[in-house]
Amino acid sequence: MASKGKEAVPRGEPAATNPRGIPYAPFVDKVEDYVTSRADVEPTLRSFQEMIAKYQFMEQNLQRRVGGLKDKLPDIQKTLDTVRFLQLRKDDTEPIETTFELNETLHVKAEIPPTDEVYLWLGANVMLSYPIEEAEELLSSKLNAAKTSLSNCEEDLDFLREQVTTMEVAVARVYNWDVVQKRKEKEDEDKQNEVRKGTEIEGTPGG
Repeated sequence: MASKGKEAVPRGEPAATNPRGIPYAPFVDKVEDYVTSRADVEPTLRSFQEMIAKYQFMEQNLQRRVGGLKDKLPDIQKTLDTVRFLQLRKDDTEPIETTFELNETLHVKAEIPPTDEVYLWLGANVMLSYPIEEAEELLSSKLNAAKTSLSNCEEDLDFLREQVTTMEVAVARVYNWDVVQKRKEKEDEDKQNEVRKGTEIEGTPGG
């Protein structure tokens, strides 16, 4: 029969998750629900440490994703603002004089005639032409999706930190339970030795 101590969640209890499917850490209220003897302590602690490592791995990945989204959001917003500006000026007859960046240190002046279409980079060296209305709709959609994704990631980061804390508390409780059991076993062993010594003295000839 498999050792109960190897299970991070007691039998019969399905693991609950947050909205993105990240499982809740088990809250160890009674250590006896997870370990029945000191033999279960080591596999239980190992299981809990593995869960902590998984949460920390997910946390690192989310932190990288948050960083990427925070870098991407200003670019999307800037492009959307530009498209909206062009849409406001598309009925003008005079061209727009502006400067644009060729690289980090080089900018040039340009005149932009009234236009009803723009070209958007889609990534992977792909650029497509869009009517201004469609471009604005697409960029607005991408901006909202990125904001929602960022909000979800930040929420998941908070959730993961809470689960790591819960698991660290669980590890401490199992460890403390093991310490108490060791102490009890030592006390029982000392009592047995005292009883044994007393029996030996009583049985000694001439005693």
